[in-house]
Amino acid sequence: MQNGDGLVIFLIMIVLGFWIFLSIRARIRKTVEGEGLPIPDEAPVTEDEVTRLLDDEGYKVISGKQRIPIHISVNDNELLQSRLFIDYFVEREGLYYIVKSARERKPMELTGSSIRDHLLVFHLLYPQTTGILYVDSQQRKVQRILFQIDNEDEG
Repeated sequence: MQNGDGLVIFLIMIVLGFWIFLSIRARIRKTVEGEGLPIPDEAPVTEDEVTRLLDDEGYKVISGKQRIPIHISVNDNELLQSRLFIDYFVEREGLYYIVKSARERKPMELTGSSIRDHLLVFHLLYPQTTGILYVDSQQRKVQRILFQIDNEDEG
């Protein structure tokens, strides 16, 4: 061995150790935080009043209607089924949004508790999205709803 060989081996070991540390940290963060469901980009998009309104607002529709099946177990013996529907996924300026359309038979008031009850579940399923666009095609309104969940203890 020559004079500088020990230093080179030491530096290689430090770089290798740092790389292993970052790799393990990324895996742990991925496991703890979870990524949510992947944003689909294959569902066909049918042009309608909502898609035209989103296009006018500068959003690019990347996926059509999604059906998310839910299986529910009650007391380990009663099995129930339900589903959630997402109308569209859109993108603007590199940010992704879930789109829900206003429905006459299931109206949503613009209060904190009503928005939470109707829309928060979608953001929790897709945490990589920026928020939810609530589209009322009759009033030609697109409302951008963002959720921020504080982790502080309230004492």
